[in-house]
Amino acid sequence: MRINRALRLGVGAAALALAAATTAACGGGESKSALDHAKDGKLTVGIKFDQPGLGLRNKDGSFSGFDVEVAKYVGNKLGVKTENITFKESPSAQRETLIENGQVDYIVATYSISDKRKEKVDFAGPYYVAGQSLLVRADNTDITGPDNLKGKKVCSVKGSTPAGNIEKNFPDTQLQTNDTYSLCLEGLRAGSWDAVSTDDIILAGYAAQSTGAFKVVGKPFTTENYGIGLKKGDKDLRTKVNDAIEEMIKDGSWKKAFDSTVGQSGYQAPQPPTVNRY
Repeated sequence: MRINRALRLGVGAAALALAAATTAACGGGESKSALDHAKDGKLTVGIKFDQPGLGLRNKDGSFSGFDVEVAKYVGNKLGVKTENITFKESPSAQRETLIENGQVDYIVATYSISDKRKEKVDFAGPYYVAGQSLLVRADNTDITGPDNLKGKKVCSVKGSTPAGNIEKNFPDTQLQTNDTYSLCLEGLRAGSWDAVSTDDIILAGYAAQSTGAFKVVGKPFTTENYGIGLKKGDKDLRTKVNDAIEEMIKDGSWKKAFDSTVGQSGYQAPQPPTVNRY
């Protein structure tokens, strides 16, 4: 009797193990690739929620901005309708983790391509080439570019690349740092400092949100290639996303998207970038 009972228990355990192995082999939702999700007709895309003109969650729960339009265009080219794209907030410090863990299928969030980041994720693009620039009050005539910064108070974010650039390359400037660019804008509006500095397209988005209050001045004085972040090693996805970016530029949708978002600030669309196939 004891032997038979042991045999029955052994058979049951083996069956459970086989079922678990079969499930793992077939793959659950977590193991699906972005292209698998696209075939199912749904995608989850990472964007910023707090960058006007680029990636912004509006009061009514909708999303707007240039990055949003790029994300939707790419999704459509992958065969997914806009209404079936779920947007997930992707703060800068969490972007690689969100991609690696499969919480998003791709990220379009002012995501600068860098060698360090490419150790963890892949990139398609660039879909935009940004550069550090300056935002001033609309009535300011003293600052027309970085050459006019001597003795001026310039605000940027603590520990950011733009803040480091100001500190290193413009030592005669009075650098002010805050935790967020929103605080920098509040101080600029109040006259606490003379300019705010970060990537030009981000500044143009803030200018668009506060129509008539601010303006972007001067030519960019650094180069930042914005790419679409993808799971590392997914070459098929990278090829298809690169194809979509090129098509968006070619058919005029890229400029249309820029003009209807960031362009509302009066900031002119630059020449579209050339996609780097790496």
